[in-house]
Amino acid sequence: MRPTTVRLAALALLGTAPLAMAQSGGMSFFVTSVGLGDGANLGGLAGADAHCAALAEAAGVTGKVWAAYLSTSAVDARDRIGTGPWVNARGETIADDVASLHGEGNNLTKETALDEKGEVIAGRGDDPNRHDVLTGSLADGTRAPETCQDWTSSGPEGAAIVGHHDRAGPETLPTGTSWNAAHATRGGCGQEALRGTGGDGLFYCFAVE
Repeated sequence: MRPTTVRLAALALLGTAPLAMAQSGGMSFFVTSVGLGDGANLGGLAGADAHCAALAEAAGVTGKVWAAYLSTSAVDARDRIGTGPWVNARGETIADDVASLHGEGNNLTKETALDEKGEVIAGRGDDPNRHDVLTGSLADGTRAPETCQDWTSSGPEGAAIVGHHDRAGPETLPTGTSWNAAHATRGGCGQEALRGTGGDGLFYCFAVE
């Protein structure tokens, strides 16, 4: 299914969702409540950015330029998202700037990494677990090799680096508490492969300006 078609279907579902938590004009960060439904094929960076913008508009937030926190073979995610500060739909500060976002001082937790409607996304211990968030990035926000062909593939080959929005992972995984570089997906770039490691094709969105 083409990303544009999936995006329209996703937004149709959002039409019946509660939007009261979103603070029009204030929110500058969210995790997508839904992906594009085609695994890691997001239509490249342009398709991912458009999905961020569409979800924000559906939640009543207008007048902002949105960028997906995704790296590619030529782009670092940290260079795409503006300078901050960023706040969630409840007005809680996530980070003041790029340095604090990638340092110990960020405020990213399951309770603050909310979707565009201000709702908590299921994490480790929930059913289903949706804590894997696509990033294609290393912990410092620079590009990793695994990006599912720069977010254009949903095939059986390849992988993507994901973070854990809830900062929770198996104790045997040293990077399990990383919000942006927890591990690589397994089994390819398709939707079922993403779900197999605790994901659903979600990603982070930041207001650039």
